Amino acid sequence: MEAQYRQIIRQKIVDALAVPIPELTRRDVWLPLIPNKAVAVIGMRRAGKTSLLWQILADRFAQGTPREGLLYFSFEDERLAGLQAKDLNMLVEEYYRLYPEWRDQRRATFFFDEIQLVPGWEVFARRLLDSEKVDLFLSGSSARMLSREVATSMRGRAMEAVVLPFSFRESLRHAGDEPVKLPEYQPKAERSLLDKRLLIYLEQGGFPEAQGLDMRNRVTLLSGYVDVVLLRDIVERHGISQPLVLRWMVRQLLGNAACTFSINKFHVDLKSQGIAVGKDTLHTYLGYLEDAFLLRSITIATDSERRRRVNPRKVYPIDSGLIPIFDRSGKANLGHALETAVFLELKRRGAEVAYVHTANGFEVDFHARYIEGREELIQVCASIDQPATLAREVRALQDATADFPRADLLLVVLDQPALFDIPEGVTIIAARDWLLSVNGV
Repeated sequence: MEAQYRQIIRQKIVDALAVPIPELTRRDVWLPLIPNKAVAVIGMRRAGKTSLLWQILADRFAQGTPREGLLYFSFEDERLAGLQAKDLNMLVEEYYRLYPEWRDQRRATFFFDEIQLVPGWEVFARRLLDSEKVDLFLSGSSARMLSREVATSMRGRAMEAVVLPFSFRESLRHAGDEPVKLPEYQPKAERSLLDKRLLIYLEQGGFPEAQGLDMRNRVTLLSGYVDVVLLRDIVERHGISQPLVLRWMVRQLLGNAACTFSINKFHVDLKSQGIAVGKDTLHTYLGYLEDAFLLRSITIATDSERRRRVNPRKVYPIDSGLIPIFDRSGKANLGHALETAVFLELKRRGAEVAYVHTANGFEVDFHARYIEGREELIQVCASIDQPATLAREVRALQDATADFPRADLLLVVLDQPALFDIPEGVTIIAARDWLLSVNGV
């Protein structure tokens, strides 16, 4: 069997180094750059992890690394079924047999896709970093390569790069419509076109395969994504004993995107229907859904751990395109879709995000704290065409400054009015401009 594996591995190496580098839509994913650390590319299924590996490979090739020093190797191959960790060294041996001048002399880069299919891959990856002169990028399905698992199995030797579905800018880039001018230099016709494209983006979301699909095909595609995540990444993997409860939780969470969710209340609702399930089980299920990147949740902004525990969380789908699938209200729900898009963009920018509930009962959608210490209080509103709506949103921001006096106050809106008086200290910005900006300003 070893001889057969060796022959297949050698042929895959030769084929991989001969294949042209694909031209793919460029992703704006933050990559950690720390010597002697592997980079684990993680995220929900079909978000574009493999494409990112090819993008990194292409960048290194453009920077001068010879093609033979850049090896992409996919383990999703039925001929490699049964491969064990002890067999992985054959890959290293065959590569350096083909290119002996690279061993200990030049720094090669290995891109291992779906490596989690090989049991015990973590030990091999750690040893490879210790014994060979290589940079290592790993990617795989969220079924066996989740955030917490990479950190545990690699024992501090791997850093994470999280791939989300397309941002608004990336979706425009994918369609060949990425703007090249700053907002203040865009003619009104271009701005109107961007507004139209934003509405499309909020409805269809950012999964690459969903771009440009009609409603029926898009719903079928995205529903399939969710089903696969639930079945393979959660039910089968964790041995879920009450899959129906899990599906009800998903419907509740994704059907009420950008809303608060209380485990206690959900537990009471299930109990009233005669469904016996423990609160701890529900907490566990919510954790599984987040680990599989189907959704993200945030807590209330507070220094009190107890207050974080007792207050409900706000939950967002990993993509606004999932909202119409589960929201049965029949409404467009632009507000929730826009709030989801803003939240995901904050995560892309590396912000620590929470929501605010003031002592006077006002709620602010986001408190964002960036790595350099800058803070923002952000309200998201689809429309402020009524003075009362503007006053309500601004009042909440102003009230929250009592707890966050250093935070900038920002109101992100789809339609930016020109005639209303804007209180000093509050910045109103069109959603298209905020989503396309580098840092939200």
